[in-house]
Amino acid sequence: MASELAGIDSADLRRTMREVASAQGARVRLNGREVLNFSSNDYLGLANHPTLKEAAVEAIETFGAGAGAARLISGSQSPHHELENALAKFKGTEAALAFSSGYAAALGTIPALVGAGDVVVVDKLVHASLVDAAKLSGAKLRVCKHNDLADLARILEWAAGQGGRTLVVAESVYSMDGDLAPLLNLVELKEQHGAWLMLDEAHATGLYGEGRRGVAEEFGVGDRVEIQMGTLGKALGAAGGYICGSNELIDLLRHRARSFVFSTAPMPAQAAAARAGIEVVQSAEGEERRTRLWSLVDELKNGLIARSWKLPVVQSAILPLMIGTEVEAVALSERLLEAGVFVPAIRYPTVAKGEARLRITVSAAHSPEDIKTLLETLGESKSDA
Repeated sequence: MASELAGIDSADLRRTMREVASAQGARVRLNGREVLNFSSNDYLGLANHPTLKEAAVEAIETFGAGAGAARLISGSQSPHHELENALAKFKGTEAALAFSSGYAAALGTIPALVGAGDVVVVDKLVHASLVDAAKLSGAKLRVCKHNDLADLARILEWAAGQGGRTLVVAESVYSMDGDLAPLLNLVELKEQHGAWLMLDEAHATGLYGEGRRGVAEEFGVGDRVEIQMGTLGKALGAAGGYICGSNELIDLLRHRARSFVFSTAPMPAQAAAARAGIEVVQSAEGEERRTRLWSLVDELKNGLIARSWKLPVVQSAILPLMIGTEVEAVALSERLLEAGVFVPAIRYPTVAKGEARLRITVSAAHSPEDIKTLLETLGESKSDA
């Protein structure tokens, strides 16, 4: 282990966990001082919202701190059922199933649906949990070039001749690049080849579509996505993961998703807070927060471009500053932190080697003054790229 850690150090990939001694927000207390926070996925600023906190406290008072057992034994408390009913109604599906985390949702769902003799096709940039789940399933795994419909069509044509099920796995908003999947074309393509689609809306739920349900709603294809996945810990402000879909899908997962069947149920407070987050997102306040968020994203994006920072096409609240080497990315992150602005450096294996970046995430909790402070602290890009 010491040898492996030495290798991590030599590659400039050593990570540390910084202690945050405050609630999530535009500012957090980090390592003993207050800093401006551009590191969180709390896109709508709900993680410290009074309504969510009150729901969690009330659930603790009524149902206690822990669920006591797996939900199929004795731990399926009312807040879990209420959350799933709210999720299904919110997403416009027949049913929903909540998991302890998004990782658990992925790890339980894919092996429950496909196995030996089947094919799983994943976009190259999907989350690690989806890749791990695909490998665990025992199905043949094929990796599609990122957002490359021609490559996907080629793989699906091959998969159609394999004789089993084919599951396509994609994200609607990619967590490290902040770009969107070509969802309408993706849906049409999977239907042409008789495949299923599992769409992870982790970074989209609450931010896209008239009802703020996600990119599937934005493109009008929610009823054509067989497996809708997401998390409760980003725009919804709480914690956990979920799968939404047909009654048959959810009933099958209750029997076969091992990360659900064999896990103690999440705290009732977690489920209650998530349900409250859904209610806020669907309210007039949720729309006001979303509108404010997109205004701040545009302000930051335009400011970065004006200062010659290298950005990919920005379509989300995730703005990755492409730096290149791990050493340079860490150095810039540390310079910002020293000045009181927290923006994490993202390195291999989260992103490819040589594609290290600073991942800026914007929240509705930020103010225009916060955006100005970030831009002034960053200054002009010194890159020749």
